[in-house]
Amino acid sequence: MIEYLMAHDLGTTGNKATLYRKDGTLVGSEFSEYKTYYPGYNMVEQDGNQWWNSVEQSTKLLMKKTGINPNDLVSMSFSGQMMGAVAVDKNGDLLRRSIIWADQRSIPQTKKLEEYGMQRVYKIAGTRVSPTFSGEKIAWMKENEPDIYNKTYKFLNAKDYIVMKLTGTFRTDYSDASMTNIFDVNDLCWSKEICDVLDIDVEKLPEIVESTFFTGKIIPEIAEKLGLSKNTMIFQGGGDGACASTGAGINSAGEIYAYLGSSSWLSTTSDKPYFDEKMRTFNFCHTVKGLFCPTGTMQAGGASYNWIKNTLCGLEEVNAKNMGISVFSIMDDMIDKIQPCSDNLLFLPYIMGERSPHWNPNAKGSFIGLKASHNKSHMLRAVLEGVTFNLKIILDILENISDFQRIRVIGGGAKGRNWQHILADIFNKEITIPQFLDEATSMGAAIIAGVGAGIITYEEGSKFIKDVKFIKPNPWNHKKYMELYKTFNNAYNALEGVFEELSN
Repeated sequence: MIEYLMAHDLGTTGNKATLYRKDGTLVGSEFSEYKTYYPGYNMVEQDGNQWWNSVEQSTKLLMKKTGINPNDLVSMSFSGQMMGAVAVDKNGDLLRRSIIWADQRSIPQTKKLEEYGMQRVYKIAGTRVSPTFSGEKIAWMKENEPDIYNKTYKFLNAKDYIVMKLTGTFRTDYSDASMTNIFDVNDLCWSKEICDVLDIDVEKLPEIVESTFFTGKIIPEIAEKLGLSKNTMIFQGGGDGACASTGAGINSAGEIYAYLGSSSWLSTTSDKPYFDEKMRTFNFCHTVKGLFCPTGTMQAGGASYNWIKNTLCGLEEVNAKNMGISVFSIMDDMIDKIQPCSDNLLFLPYIMGERSPHWNPNAKGSFIGLKASHNKSHMLRAVLEGVTFNLKIILDILENISDFQRIRVIGGGAKGRNWQHILADIFNKEITIPQFLDEATSMGAAIIAGVGAGIITYEEGSKFIKDVKFIKPNPWNHKKYMELYKTFNNAYNALEGVFEELSN
């Protein structure tokens, strides 16, 4: 009998259901979209019922298309968007739409924590104070929607709501809990101190368990509805950031990976939280018990490159469509003509403000050093270099934890051949590219399902990730880049006051 593992990855645009054999072989996947709602300024919500419909639909399609015997599906686990607030009553019924990670309505509640002490909260929660976190959103709900708050039995996150629908249990895991801003990363429990500042009732928060916790077998009626065996085991799973670490094979202390998506980040593993003296990075719990993920996330990594594509490369998009190729391939050909450092053209990638390392929502994107001799190709390369310079600042911070020799790169941006070499040359590290670039979070959830069921170990799961490309840094390019890197940092510092003026 071949044993199978199913993973659900509840992202921002939809749910991706993926089926793997227990040796990590990808068997099939199905994606099902859901809507995002914007009911007011800084407000972003989704409907948990649509999450559930998406899980139901994608599960049925995946089982039908792959044709596997339901009895061969051993277990299921989940990755999900973090930092949300899903209010449910004792029956598990939704009391309102979920307030998701991108929502920033809770600025007044955030100010309470800032006044209490940014450093104090950082030392407890391992994260900076921000309206993006769950705790501040729950506090907003108590102040602005008291009827809903009072009826709420538990506040869950996305994947926890799906686990509740499947098993009838109300739990979360350590990784999701650690990105609420009301969790103590030192004692691994809800922080009564921070909850008291926000006036949140701790009893409304769910029990916290390991990602590999066996939360129960699937409810028989639900199993029949989804076309699954009633013996399918359900494991709690993790937040998408933690699952990405697991699915990138970064499951022991001292390893690091880079994710190049719309937002981009560097994340490492350690056996204790890392508290940066300037609070430029943050911490969350890994899916592996006892490990943490010190991380720095920038707002607009791939989003910066996508912005310049949409702004300047309309003709290239038409040509790419006519040729049946990706426009990014044409953009790579254009960048091939430009030497490293883009003839001293700098790009500050702060088109959406910035999280790590500056934590400045008023920061702005900028081209600096623009000359008449520069053309579109220079600007394309400068964008990739600017994003990588910003990631280099984060790397320098994380190297206080460990001296990294190689960095695995995942995400859609890792497909860019020029970006691969720019990363190697600026970081001065060997860059490795795995076989599957977009499967890390679902792979992580599948590994959790296998480890929880006892049919694989985390060490075996790490071997599922196979590197197929290795890029060594060019010493001469690195030397040139480091001269420009100093100017890149000086440029932000010089313009910080200008950014404030423009915002006002």
